[in-house]
Amino acid sequence: MTSTLTPVLTDMWDVDRSWTLAAYEAKGGYQALDKAFGMSQDDVITAVKDSGLRGRGGAGFPTGMKWSFIPQDNPKPKYLVVNADESEPGTCKDIPLMMANPHVLVEGVIVSSYAIRANKAFIYIRGEVLHVIRRVQAAVQEAYAAGHLGKNIHGSGFDLDVVVHAGAGAYICGEETALLEGLEGRRGQPRLRPPFPAVAGLYASPTVINNVESIASVPSIVANGAAWFASMGTEKSKGYGIFSLSGHVQKPGQYEAPLGITLRQLLELAGGVRAGHDLKFWTPGGSSTPLLTAEHLDVPLDFEGVGAAGSMLGTRALQIFDDSVCVVRAVLRWTEFYKHESCGKCTPCREGTWWLVQTLARLEKGQGNEADLDLLLDQCDNILGRSFCALGDGATSPISSSIQYFRDEYLAHLTQGGCPFDPERSTAWAGQEVTA
Repeated sequence: MTSTLTPVLTDMWDVDRSWTLAAYEAKGGYQALDKAFGMSQDDVITAVKDSGLRGRGGAGFPTGMKWSFIPQDNPKPKYLVVNADESEPGTCKDIPLMMANPHVLVEGVIVSSYAIRANKAFIYIRGEVLHVIRRVQAAVQEAYAAGHLGKNIHGSGFDLDVVVHAGAGAYICGEETALLEGLEGRRGQPRLRPPFPAVAGLYASPTVINNVESIASVPSIVANGAAWFASMGTEKSKGYGIFSLSGHVQKPGQYEAPLGITLRQLLELAGGVRAGHDLKFWTPGGSSTPLLTAEHLDVPLDFEGVGAAGSMLGTRALQIFDDSVCVVRAVLRWTEFYKHESCGKCTPCREGTWWLVQTLARLEKGQGNEADLDLLLDQCDNILGRSFCALGDGATSPISSSIQYFRDEYLAHLTQGGCPFDPERSTAWAGQEVTA
């Protein structure tokens, strides 16, 4: 089964001091830079287009196409912004990537900036992960000292400055326009679109915003060719990606594999669900994607396959829940998160997430009646598609899908006057002898 893995981004993670410039260059790091400088900017964009790379931050928009939207006749400066504000519950791929191999991101930033003709780039990192911020800052300093950043990089005539920016620590800043607001020093809240960032983004200038994994994939595409990247994955979802397995699995962690792999295959690699239990439900792309169940074990984990199953691939944050978990309690915890992280700019999300928590909490305690389920779905319907950004939509996804698959479990809370599950049984240490 291990042959299904394709370590590219994770290839260096087991190298001694993998985060250093010396370790990266020993594995061929920064060689793609010279190859890119030997191509025209448009040819680099074409290579990324031909590779089929789609955004790895959740939306799956074609990366090369996004780059081509930058109006080159606009006299204003162009900017590249890397979205490293990873904070979706269950998502944990960008942070280990930046910790283990920050230079692949830096090289990707240089190649991408060259392609879109940007001379200034920003890496916006979630404020709470100070250790990651320091590691990326150190990598940027090493790159400057080695001549990979700054003026006339590698004698190409291309100049680039990179700023590592510490975010204020808000989930909403993962939304690209709220990220721009934070980068400009304002409160993180989504902007009204149009204009889109490609036309008027950072400082009202043409801006490309890409996820860490998207940008970090660029050097390997340039080095190995678009056809190499496109040979992996599925027809419409090309290449490899990092799948984050967490929860009730024997070996949680990051598994880099071609898009289109199934959860069944990943669970085999991860040693399966914890002993004595069966898979109950899981998220394909973090807590903002509709839940799937054991009947979806063989769904191809690509944008089309997961979409056809009624969910979204998102950030490939596979949270695994076994039969010890109360789905109502899990959904309530997620909804509390969305209520807390709502920026408050729009009424459907600000008020709606509050009401969702009230209704869910009542149901979880076994209070109310069956009509509250219809009330809950009606609340979701009034938020879905009506909020300023996707946070409101994401908050409704686990609720509506959990009622679809586990309506009887919601009703059991009402008939039994409370939660029928023992919350301690779902903990990681359940059934284990705890020593002082």
